Amino acid sequence: MSKPNDLVQGTLDLLLLKILALEPLHGWAVTMRLKSISGEVLQVSEGSLYPALHKLEQEGWISAEWKQTENNRRAKFYTLTRLGQKELEKETANWRRLSSAITHVVELSEA
Repeated sequence: MSKPNDLVQGTLDLLLLKILALEPLHGWAVTMRLKSISGEVLQVSEGSLYPALHKLEQEGWISAEWKQTENNRRAKFYTLTRLGQKELEKETANWRRLSSAITHVVELSEA
């Protein structure tokens, strides 16, 4: 049985793209934003986050640049690209279609 903080398989890319569409962030800030926005229901470990960010960067959906954080530490900041915005729109549409279908099944009345 899944735990409430487990991410639905295949949704991490969508969630990361959406968070980075709001503003450029470094990895730790991405983790904290996801946790905060989801009311602490969704969490992602470093072991999942950084490989996912690396994959998104390889796909050209995000770009990365080393900058200083608010705490004067050096960190890689990730920014959504135009290609990433198009992917976000596509993945959002797919998610809406899938979640609607799941909702229809879950809300069926029992016979």
